[in-house]
Amino acid sequence: MTAPDQVAIKRALISVSDKTGLIDFGKALAGHGVEILSTGGTARALSEAGLKVTDVSDVTGFPEMMDGRVKTLHPNVHGGLLGLRDNDVHRTTMDEHGITPIDLLVVNLYPFEATVESGADFDTCIENIDIGGPAMIRSGAKNHRSVTVVVDAEDYELVLKDMSTTGGATTHETRRHLAQKAYARTAAYDAAISNWFAAEIGETAPKRKAFAGTLAQTLRYGENPHQSAAFYLTGEQRPGVATARQLQGKELSYNNINDTDAAFELVAEFDPADSPAVAIIKHANPCGVAKGATLKQAYLEALACDSTSAFGGIIALNGTLDAETAEEISKIFTEVIIAPEADEAAREIIAKKKNLRLLLTGGLPDPIAPGTFLKSVAGGLLVQSRDAGRVSKADLKVVTKRAPSEAELEDLLFAFRVAKHVKSNTIVYAKNGATVGIGAGQMSRIDSARIAARKAEDAAKELGLSEVKTIGSAVASDAFFPFADGLLAAVEAGATSVIQPGGSIRDDEVIAAADEAGLAMVFTGMRHFRH
Repeated sequence: MTAPDQVAIKRALISVSDKTGLIDFGKALAGHGVEILSTGGTARALSEAGLKVTDVSDVTGFPEMMDGRVKTLHPNVHGGLLGLRDNDVHRTTMDEHGITPIDLLVVNLYPFEATVESGADFDTCIENIDIGGPAMIRSGAKNHRSVTVVVDAEDYELVLKDMSTTGGATTHETRRHLAQKAYARTAAYDAAISNWFAAEIGETAPKRKAFAGTLAQTLRYGENPHQSAAFYLTGEQRPGVATARQLQGKELSYNNINDTDAAFELVAEFDPADSPAVAIIKHANPCGVAKGATLKQAYLEALACDSTSAFGGIIALNGTLDAETAEEISKIFTEVIIAPEADEAAREIIAKKKNLRLLLTGGLPDPIAPGTFLKSVAGGLLVQSRDAGRVSKADLKVVTKRAPSEAELEDLLFAFRVAKHVKSNTIVYAKNGATVGIGAGQMSRIDSARIAARKAEDAAKELGLSEVKTIGSAVASDAFFPFADGLLAAVEAGATSVIQPGGSIRDDEVIAAADEAGLAMVFTGMRHFRH
């Protein structure tokens, strides 16, 4: 006998675009004596597997029409889903109109997101907007007291387990759980459609904007142990921590994910066709970035910038991790390595460090590709486009009497690209394609300049150098110098060239100070605040 919270599955409607596990599920339902209704390709697949299937058109009395746009939008379908089984008026109405209850609804939607991702044209995307599917899902989920709704093939097992345990029924707990998932799926589907449509018509700030994600993993905690956290995927196919294969090591933590993303986005600024590059990140800020003839050389130069902070950090590479580089990395404690690929010898070396996570992405993200960045604030969301800005030599304006040399120009552009990925206020010293001092996240720009210089001094002592590497370096500022004092701090550190956005009301004073010190300074006209 069925318990009060259980609903026997006697009749199911199945209509799926993703046919993963469909046949086995259909056979299991048939084994429980369930009548199966279906449509189109799903009905054909089930019939070809030897299952008895009733076509929905036989239930509605209407054929599929308008190229399949209309097939389930009918009272015999929605009445069967929405009718309250314990309401006498509803039951009488269903009997009068020949509406039979539908106890189980299995629907996954037209692949709209995949169609957009494939680069399909506007009309094709429109045709992949499901109408009947979401309508049925919402109907069944609303009536979850009596109807079981499945929108994901991974839940077939849950339904069958319930039916096996109860003798062909599902529990109220299962139906509520699946109803929540159903509404989340239709919400994410509509979010994808509305956001795509807004982009198609050039609407950058629509009145309503929806965001959705699919759970990748529940995290042990957030930034701190008393905070709960989870990692959701948006479906954007951008190489990085969200799409990477983790070959070994413990599960990534909230902070690991955040820092690994920062590291890989930074190292992607440097095209591997130009040179290997390595970025070492700690608490979302770089403690060393360098280019080199090899990845090993780039790593060692990046490490030399601040080896103390690099302990327990995240290492990102713009090329295939090789054995020589893996050997060097394994000499210090590292949380995560992320790279496009790793050769077998490198994998074997890293495998000896069982807690070290190795992530392989298959490629690099495009640093100038458009995208969306969002941040929560109390009562709302801040939404902006990704910082895809980049300056080249042609964009630079020389504002001092002395122009930078070719070598200085290379270091200036390198330093400015790094500065884009450092928390503001930012000062970056660079020399010979490597950072030699980084000042991050200070309330005053002069403090960032002094901290970066002091770190360079500490590194020189640790390395036993006779000269601090900031002498003869290029210095980058993520935003303009509001006063000449920050610039003069860089002069004290030994910098000979400066790159900054410009745009201060005191630009003339800063330029005059640079000229007096014999500096070469260029303006970019673009700033890179990062909060």
